[in-house]
Amino acid sequence: MTSSDFQARLARYAELLVRTGVNLPQGGKVRVSAPVEATELARLVARAAYRAGAADVRVTYHDPHLGLALFEDGSDDAVNHLPAWHAQEAEAMVGDGYASIGIIGEDPSLLAGVDPARIAARSKLVAQAMRRVSEASGSFRVNWTVGAMATPAWAARVYPELPQEEAVARLWDDIFTVTRADQPDPVAAWDAHLTRLERLTTHLNGRQYAAVHLKSDLGTDLTVGLAEHHVWQGGAETAQNGVRGVPNLPTDEVFTAPHRDRVDGVAVASKPLSARGQLIEGIRMRFEAGRAVEVSATRGEETLKALIATDEGAARLGEVALVPASAPVAQTGTLFLNTLFDENAASHIALGRCYPTNVQGGTDPATLDAAGGNHDSLIHVDWMIGTPATDVDGITHDGTREPLMRAGEWVIEGL
Repeated sequence: MTSSDFQARLARYAELLVRTGVNLPQGGKVRVSAPVEATELARLVARAAYRAGAADVRVTYHDPHLGLALFEDGSDDAVNHLPAWHAQEAEAMVGDGYASIGIIGEDPSLLAGVDPARIAARSKLVAQAMRRVSEASGSFRVNWTVGAMATPAWAARVYPELPQEEAVARLWDDIFTVTRADQPDPVAAWDAHLTRLERLTTHLNGRQYAAVHLKSDLGTDLTVGLAEHHVWQGGAETAQNGVRGVPNLPTDEVFTAPHRDRVDGVAVASKPLSARGQLIEGIRMRFEAGRAVEVSATRGEETLKALIATDEGAARLGEVALVPASAPVAQTGTLFLNTLFDENAASHIALGRCYPTNVQGGTDPATLDAAGGNHDSLIHVDWMIGTPATDVDGITHDGTREPLMRAGEWVIEGL
């Protein structure tokens, strides 16, 4: 790829985040969060936003190495200190209707040598402080989306066999491919893709299954009971402000809310999970009556158990998502070591908080609770269990099984 080709694709990607991701309206406002290496992309996003008629663009840069400095050289008091005003700006922006574009690109193993207990303490502190912002995002009070920056540190983890420059170029190629930014008209390509996802969610919502059953060649044999009056979502979502956008770029999942007390069986990870700056591999969980009662991992088990110990809801499921094995992310053959991408290569489940929008009337806490939604948790952590050999059945309220996926692919007639 020549330099001019790259610049053209990067500009199309920035345009995609603004026009398709948050679908910024005339006079809209947007806040952008990006790693320090992403200045070029952030500037292109700002230009695309102003061309779309933005009234204001605010960019915040973050450096994960500052977190590493805190954990390695800070005292326990420093790790457990967070100013009372920490979340005030973000809360004010949500209240003022700012859309949000998050750009990720962190080294998935940056905190590999840090005591998981210190990370857990800090993560819980930050999650508590940002709870109102997280809840606003989860209920789509404002439109938001997540994109990516191919940073050298991340690229080096994904392609350790390549020189740094080649690794970064390869990672950008993959990002452009799976987000359709490599196509002449990415927005039109996304429109066609979103139409298919909408057909899937419409079909599943019409069936209102009591449960879905997932079985894989790796040992997953899991029955996920679904919340009452659950809603399948996928692709584009309409925020409470009436703006329809795409929260994740890429996205190939359709997902809904499990019932917090009706999950039983075994789930085995098909890909590593990057969480709290560490890699967790070989995850195996057994669920009884909705709760994870046996938890193990071949690597990062202490971090995994700390995640589940965050609060009562962290050991229960807040999401089940179905993704075909032929999805573009899976077809790259790349393990991105980042949930934004890897969750769109395989069917998955999420520990912790559900999305209120996955239940009819779920933005009302009492309604969500009555439906069985697992809404009382500080975490929402997706991990992948699907494989190219995974079968999925929908189970009706009378116990009838209807095939949804065979060998990792949709088999719903007409879709």
